[in-house]
Amino acid sequence: MGPPDLLPQLRTEVPGLRSRQLAARLQRVECADTTFVDDTFPLFWERASGCNVWDADGNRFVDLTAAFGVCILGHTHVVQRTAVLRQAGRLVHAMGDVHPAALKVELAEQLARLAPAALEVVLFGSSGSDAIEAALKTASLATGRPGAVAFEGAYHGLGYGALSLTWRAHFRGPFRAQLNPHVVHLPYPGRRHGAASSGDGAPVAVHQILERLDTLLGSDAGEAIGAVFVEPIQGRGGVVVPAADFLPGLREICTRRGRLLVADEILTGLGRTGSWFACSQADVVPDLLCLGKSLAGGLPLSACIGTKAVMQCWERSRGEARHTQTFLGNPLAAAVASATLHLLEKEDWPARVAERGAVLGEELAALLSGREGVVAIRGRGFLWGIECGGPHGADGARVREVVHAALRRGWILLPAGDEGEVLELLPPYVLGAAQWRGMLEVLDELMSCIPASV
Repeated sequence: MGPPDLLPQLRTEVPGLRSRQLAARLQRVECADTTFVDDTFPLFWERASGCNVWDADGNRFVDLTAAFGVCILGHTHVVQRTAVLRQAGRLVHAMGDVHPAALKVELAEQLARLAPAALEVVLFGSSGSDAIEAALKTASLATGRPGAVAFEGAYHGLGYGALSLTWRAHFRGPFRAQLNPHVVHLPYPGRRHGAASSGDGAPVAVHQILERLDTLLGSDAGEAIGAVFVEPIQGRGGVVVPAADFLPGLREICTRRGRLLVADEILTGLGRTGSWFACSQADVVPDLLCLGKSLAGGLPLSACIGTKAVMQCWERSRGEARHTQTFLGNPLAAAVASATLHLLEKEDWPARVAERGAVLGEELAALLSGREGVVAIRGRGFLWGIECGGPHGADGARVREVVHAALRRGWILLPAGDEGEVLELLPPYVLGAAQWRGMLEVLDELMSCIPASV
């Protein structure tokens, strides 16, 4: 039996008085750059269950973001909640790289079994950005090359290593002088805006991108590059789905040129796109695979999983690990992650997401294709984006207005894309039938009443 299929129920204006009071207090004590505050944002969450969130004013919302893609089984799933309570009564913290909990062993074995063939050695962290940092260090050790290729539109996190790979100037700009100078960004196929597009706004062809990569890695300029980092489907970059030959092309070039291929599946992994891992849909096995977000159902945990051949670049510990942290392999997070993976496998959620996601894509296309200002509808599984634009470029203003209007109606959405021009749908896998219908109805209403602005 799934969670209650509840629609929004609003008791106050949005945001309500309590949320506004909390926002005012927060602004006095939190770094100004962190939480966006204006007359329409934020809500302060009080509790959540399934696809529903209740705010501090008692309003009930439907979360179509899965809380940044974390709560794939819905909020406070009973299996995850039970795992937290059981483990909290036994062991909350251990000395992860000195005297670890048995759960660290069990979870690593579980991940090695579920990961694509040959990926069987795990390096744990606390966030997706941690997993990327681990992959960067591993690539440098394994290849002797400090640099990497990433792609325009990429989002790999904001730690200094990960930030070197992340594309958006808003994140990189203030810290550019401190970033790895050996990172090169190439176009990502399917992107319509920015430097990734050709002069007429059309996406750069896959074969052109692969040729540029091959030429780069064979040149003196590419001598310092040890790895290629790629999101099999870009999420924050605008829900961009590359052509089918892109990932296999990257794999072939990396193998032939002696570089590592790193798949960032922090968002797309664990069933989000309709299979355990999005790279598997292209029959591609990377050298390193990064997981995070949904791995522990809301607790901080991540993993970088690699082949034995690559991970042997790390020497056996002599008592001081060279890539570790205090909370490595935390038993509370590991217990929830193990329970989450078991449930995803037992109930075959990747296959269920594939089936439901295909229907969602068809219904979105039937509802919105041909609407004024809707440039594209793209995605896979339970990851979809509605790109808004026009003859003068991306239409982030329209998407922001849709997000705000939806919130006032009780639906939580977020924009994606470099200019916020993509309305992102990232619902929990357990989205109910009434919530599904309500989502389509509110999208139909808002995309009709909020006109294109470019």
